[in-house]
Amino acid sequence: MFLITGGRGAVATHLTRLLHHAGLPVRLGSARPGRLTPPAGVETVHLDLTDPTTFPAALTGVTQVFLYASPDRITDFVDEAHRAGVEHVALLSSSSVLAPDAADQPIAASHLAVEQALLASPLTTTLLRPGSFASNAGAWAWAIKAGRPVSLPYPGAHHDPVHELDVAEAAHAVLTDPRHRGGRLTLTGPQSLTFAQQIDQLAAALGHAIAVDHVTREEWKRQTDQYLPGPYADALLNWWQAHDGVPVPLTDTVADLTGHPARSFATWATDHITDFTSA
Repeated sequence: MFLITGGRGAVATHLTRLLHHAGLPVRLGSARPGRLTPPAGVETVHLDLTDPTTFPAALTGVTQVFLYASPDRITDFVDEAHRAGVEHVALLSSSSVLAPDAADQPIAASHLAVEQALLASPLTTTLLRPGSFASNAGAWAWAIKAGRPVSLPYPGAHHDPVHELDVAEAAHAVLTDPRHRGGRLTLTGPQSLTFAQQIDQLAAALGHAIAVDHVTREEWKRQTDQYLPGPYADALLNWWQAHDGVPVPLTDTVADLTGHPARSFATWATDHITDFTSA
């Protein structure tokens, strides 16, 4: 039995479909299972990764877990998984943990804490470390649909946008092929692209120009402070500043795991065009 956590996320949704299509037993966990819409025949379960009382039922009979965890109760989850007989965990982490100052950065530190807890446990652990998700561009959807400019403090900051379907297919590979177990796998898209280049490719998919407002750091923080705490905003801004005009390194890991090249950002834009056009 495969347990997929974070059941409402895009990667989990795609991964569930891939495993189910292959005829494998899947249980989909979420803190709000009533909101899940899994394929027919896929079991759902209440699983709140901050509430250890939900762990035993979710883990019963499970041998492999796809995990996206908060660090708050990760030790409890690891202990319960070991007691339940889980053999392998594929963790959706982040390439931010590879930065020299990862432990001092709030986003990276959260992922790093989960990695460390798993690596210190008896569970075989595979680390999937995506770089920048292409879906981060979804943050621009409201402005684009409203005909307003997209606010960018560092339009020239480079990223390695990876399609969520590529991440799901990579996770499928490590969960179903024992040769990949225990790997430390950095996943990137096929190109290092600036924010401005992503905007241009998204505009090409939409068939119209997208205006950009080059704002200051403080202006951007004021615009996002209702949903992005200051320390997290500063961490993002510092990362973007460090990569302003500096291409990021790319990997062939997606191709190695899936057998096909990583999907481009332009492909992602076409796949998600309704996100930027529907009311």
